[in-house]
Amino acid sequence: MRTLVAFFSAEAGTTLKIAKNLAARLDADLFEIKPEQPYSEADLKYMHPLARCNREKIGRKDVPVAGRVEALSAYDTVYLGFPIWYGAAPNVVNTFLKGYDWSGIAIHAFATSGGSGIGKTAEKLRPYVQGAVSVDAKLVHSADEV
Repeated sequence: MRTLVAFFSAEAGTTLKIAKNLAARLDADLFEIKPEQPYSEADLKYMHPLARCNREKIGRKDVPVAGRVEALSAYDTVYLGFPIWYGAAPNVVNTFLKGYDWSGIAIHAFATSGGSGIGKTAEKLRPYVQGAVSVDAKLVHSADEV
């Protein structure tokens, strides 16, 4: 079986860097989770209450994803990277997860920002990945920590 590193990276590119390093280290396939409507710098200004990222998170809105992973069932392990937003994955990640059958796949989430900590991220992901063999999550600063 194969390994996939799927990730969403916001403005700083920290998650992108870690995901690429991890994929190279594991000889894994790489998939970037991108919203259909890209985020602008203003959209990500979480200190502004009306910023898009805040409206999506508070409103629990689905964020349409551009592209799909072909044949997810070919993977037995998925590493899932994203910055932590409000102690959980950004909504675009949850929308991505909803679109697949996760049966038989182990999911290892890695979060790359710790402003709000890892919290109950793994627990919050479980409803979106029904059938997964396992789901765990941890906060990391480099691919070596994943």
